[in-house]
Amino acid sequence: MAPDSTLTLTRPDDWHLHLRDGAMLAHVVPLTARTFSRAIVMPNLDTPVTTTYSALAYRERILAALPHGTPFEPLMTLYLTDETTPDEVRRAKDSGQVHGVKYYPAGATTNSAFGVSNLKRCWPVLETMQAIGLPLLVHGEVTDPAVDLFDREKVFIDEQLIPLRAAFPALRVVFEHITTESAVQYVRDGARRDLLLAATITAHHLLYNRNALFQGGIRPHYYCRPILKRERHRRALLEAATSGNPRFFLGTDSAPHTRHAKESACGCAGCFTALNAMELYAEAFDSVGAIGRLEGFASFFGADFYGLPRNREKITLIRCNWTVPQELDLGGDTLVPLRAGETMAWKYID
Repeated sequence: MAPDSTLTLTRPDDWHLHLRDGAMLAHVVPLTARTFSRAIVMPNLDTPVTTTYSALAYRERILAALPHGTPFEPLMTLYLTDETTPDEVRRAKDSGQVHGVKYYPAGATTNSAFGVSNLKRCWPVLETMQAIGLPLLVHGEVTDPAVDLFDREKVFIDEQLIPLRAAFPALRVVFEHITTESAVQYVRDGARRDLLLAATITAHHLLYNRNALFQGGIRPHYYCRPILKRERHRRALLEAATSGNPRFFLGTDSAPHTRHAKESACGCAGCFTALNAMELYAEAFDSVGAIGRLEGFASFFGADFYGLPRNREKITLIRCNWTVPQELDLGGDTLVPLRAGETMAWKYID
């Protein structure tokens, strides 16, 4: 096999992941743990994870779903609400298992109805987080129905993120799953001023623009929030991810929903990529001749930002054609991975 047909890199981490709970949890945890060493786990369950106690209980359920002997570490988060208290985030930090607090504007995405209605109500909590060094993880969209869906990230930057960071200049912030050139520029400019701002980027936003939603009809398995944007935004994201700038790193935002939930009259938002995440990222980096920069993006920059040690184990991807399964059995329902039934050019080898 030619040298450029094999890629060996430090085992990566996923800095933005949805695992759900119950039966779904048992099916999807092994898929992430197969490839990734750690993952920041989102707290937007049907009953949101709003306390340290519930975060630690959820962590135990995740660990119980792992195949025996699998060395995977879930990094827990709290769901920020109008009722979150400074004492609760102190408990979270002291637990050693909670690594961030997630800010969902109310109504922004799946299970976000409990999210923050007015961020200023949370300022005492943010002051405490700034003081103790607990990062704020933001879903960067406004929810005003008067704002066009494709403009909501840019408006969020102007109306919420800029004032937030001005009010709390020492608060560590992760701008999650960015989707626009405006977000790329904001993070890049912020990184020049300080080391407290970073962003995650998904594989699907690196590979697809909004045309993917409508090719051959409506394609619900490409529907996610924030939604796919124009081609110029995809190109800006790809340039940022492959630039070697350590303020941009991997976060799959893999979000499992059953086929029925995705293909219904009001389909759920989320792309399921845990099955083939590293293959998707490898394809994106390879498309611009930057495969050599994937290791920093996937394995180093996120760990450095969160103040965690870099992994030591290695994984291998090989360049070979394989077909993504059409669906995964959930025992009574099915889960459709992104690129179902299609051929991919890179393959992760256990």
